[in-house]
Amino acid sequence: MSFEKRWFRSNGFYPTFPWGRRQVAIAALTVMTLAMGACSNNAPKAGGDKKSASTGGSQAGGALVWARYGDADSLDPHRTTTTLSWQIFDQVYDTLLAFNDEGEVVGNLAKEWTVSDDGLEVTFVLNPDILCHDGTAFDANDVKYTAERAISDENPSVTKGAWGPIQSVDVVDDQTVKFSFNQPFGAFISFMADPFSSQICNSAESLGDDFGVTAAVGSGPWKLVSWTKGDEIVLEKNADYQNFGRPIENPGSPYLDQLIIKQIPEPQTRLAGLQTGELQVIAEPPLEELDTIRADDSLDLYVAEKTGQNVFFEFTISRPPFDDIRARQAVAYAIDPDAAIDLVFGDVVKREKCTVARGVLGNDQDFCAEHGYEYNPEKAQALLAELGYGPEKPLEVTMMTWVGGNREKMVQVFQSQLTQVGIKTNIETMDIGTMNARVKQENEKADTKSKSTFDMMGWAWYDPDILHQLWHSPGAYSGYQTKELDSLLDQTRTLVDPEKRLAAVQAVQKHLLENAVHVPLYTPGWLWIYTTRSEVEGFKIGPFNRPLFNDVKLSS
Repeated sequence: MSFEKRWFRSNGFYPTFPWGRRQVAIAALTVMTLAMGACSNNAPKAGGDKKSASTGGSQAGGALVWARYGDADSLDPHRTTTTLSWQIFDQVYDTLLAFNDEGEVVGNLAKEWTVSDDGLEVTFVLNPDILCHDGTAFDANDVKYTAERAISDENPSVTKGAWGPIQSVDVVDDQTVKFSFNQPFGAFISFMADPFSSQICNSAESLGDDFGVTAAVGSGPWKLVSWTKGDEIVLEKNADYQNFGRPIENPGSPYLDQLIIKQIPEPQTRLAGLQTGELQVIAEPPLEELDTIRADDSLDLYVAEKTGQNVFFEFTISRPPFDDIRARQAVAYAIDPDAAIDLVFGDVVKREKCTVARGVLGNDQDFCAEHGYEYNPEKAQALLAELGYGPEKPLEVTMMTWVGGNREKMVQVFQSQLTQVGIKTNIETMDIGTMNARVKQENEKADTKSKSTFDMMGWAWYDPDILHQLWHSPGAYSGYQTKELDSLLDQTRTLVDPEKRLAAVQAVQKHLLENAVHVPLYTPGWLWIYTTRSEVEGFKIGPFNRPLFNDVKLSS
């Protein structure tokens, strides 16, 4: 997704949130370790420590320029799901809760919260004296405004489903707000730490259509100055900022004066700008230059792992051939993701066999391997023959993906592998916003005789609730839907006991994998490699691939 979201060589973490009455004040919730123990999420410099090329001391002030391959499509947290967008609005807004370095949920704008015994009420108590960017006080009315805006019937958030079955949001007093639910919702507490739950100051209402486009009002560490679409976004530090939960050392406003985010599509151009000093941080350097970067004392390389990202194949099932499970299985058997990864990425990504990413509750590579598909071109050819396809009549389909991150090279490798079993693919690449719309459009096409499609998609999320958002009717893209799957997905939300919820998640994964609905490929997948100039001190990649600039100073 790009929901459309951290760590170098870190182990997985699995935050869980048992229900029952309790209060938490700037303290972590229980972490259930299902695999190896959790460790720091910050991505240290890859390739070992290098002697800094800079000789002067670090100092506050100045501007940092951060370059990425694309631009945000909105700075309204309710109008976008792309990483390119949320990585920016995560700087502008703040969240009620936050993830610490161990992936645990801690207080942030809210200093404490209480969950009722039946799981139907969650009450937050806010920290005092928080200011919005326009100087107004941030209080419970802003929380109510944000939530009601997100779940409104007229113009709901594109992530409305992630808010859960909210019945009402009530202001108890200026510092206290209560959420009431129609039924327990196991993913709500962790969602309050995610950028898509960013709190919007209610003065944004007066901005009308300008909000999220030319103006934004939050309480985060950076203020929006200007946005030149397709070129740059300029942010300035919020001098009134107080940090209560972000995993940084600086308790107040950022040390830098400005943060400038540039759009530079070509990775070689981004790297050249970094080498000349025009840029200080870039995302996604050329992968073929990683060894050169590691050897350059003037540059530092950061590789984020456990990003919550999952790159996978999904299919247009509204028409032949992918309305037949055998066609989907043929694709799954025909591809060799391990060989493709070795060829395109080397060791900076891993093979993924689950429908939820590493570090997320339910990610068990052995379990998923039992229910998924391994490379077997002979089985692929046999299934295609059952469908009436063969050497003289290849199956012809369109394979789509979005630009950047060496994804074009990956689909070219898959194209070659598919050709070998008799599947002829036409490749189309596009920006992620266009692709999201196109996938939905293909699923909703009334013309059942047009060439069918499948796509290499990527979503990122911190919780298996992502599966509900993707696949519960009507689905994120109007794709595969069944009553059986809906029933299984409902249980992943309403069950709040950790072990029972895990069992429900695994039942969903089993269904998706065995029916070749969601064919996992690799992780991470986008904006997970960063390079900085060595004079950039204090840069950090927080939980779920959140770049943090609050501690950054520039040395001379």
